[in-house]
Amino acid sequence: MTTTTLSSASKEVTIGFGHPFVMIGERINPTGRKILAEEMKNGDYSRVVADAIAQVEAGAQMLDINAGIPLADEPAILAEAIRRVQAEVDVPLCIDSSIIEALEAGLAAYDGRALVNSTTGETEVLERVLPLVKKYGAAVVAISNDETGIKQDPNERFLVAKKIVEHAADYGIKPEDVVVDPLVMPIGAISQAGNQVFDLVRRLRAELKVNTTCGASNVSFGLPQRPGINNAFLPMAIVAGMTSAIVNPLHAELVQAIRAADVLTGVDDGCVAWIKAYKDPSAEGADGREGRRRRRRA
Repeated sequence: MTTTTLSSASKEVTIGFGHPFVMIGERINPTGRKILAEEMKNGDYSRVVADAIAQVEAGAQMLDINAGIPLADEPAILAEAIRRVQAEVDVPLCIDSSIIEALEAGLAAYDGRALVNSTTGETEVLERVLPLVKKYGAAVVAISNDETGIKQDPNERFLVAKKIVEHAADYGIKPEDVVVDPLVMPIGAISQAGNQVFDLVRRLRAELKVNTTCGASNVSFGLPQRPGINNAFLPMAIVAGMTSAIVNPLHAELVQAIRAADVLTGVDDGCVAWIKAYKDPSAEGADGREGRRRRRRA
């Protein structure tokens, strides 16, 4: 069974077939967050740290760290954000940038085995990102688009993923260290976008034997009541074989849906994780008190 192992200084997380679905917290990203962007640009990482702690407490097993701020020193900001986050939480990190210098700065600052987010199938991008992934012993997210853009045909997206896996092998990067993003398209624009992803995930798992991830909220873009779509989409993707996703773990209903999928697919054997997360502590206390009363009466 394919497994992708990531680590921090003190904790390992495994993305893989037969393992619990891995939630990668998306909140540390200044895109569309003007206050966060301004704070990071000015060297204030208090909100970054608070977001990191909140996401881990909500159930994220990994965190995505992005510092894409226009006209800012992205390499320096990304490296500092990684250091600050690692000082506060122990989960592995996904280092997220389209700028190669920022990726290298982030990897150099990171203590552990990171997931690089990301490479595409463009030859020029592959030749810049893959040597960096190999140098730092990381794993990499492979996005299924290339020089020709994003293909609506899932067969073409599969071929792009296959190209990335093959190029990675040329650099000594094993298929299990390539986590493919099959690209989730908005269901409001493409009515078969969900089925396309489910079919593609099954094929990636069966033929390339790679793990998968996605930006899950893309599926509901442009629709009202987006959480309803997202909360249904991810359990269906998990059943199809998806093994991780970049999500907002502060949406409790989404986290619950993911944990339920782990239960229903038999990954959460004995419902241990579900019970740990949702057992009513007051009921446990009441049971304990009742037990003590029974013992006293006896």
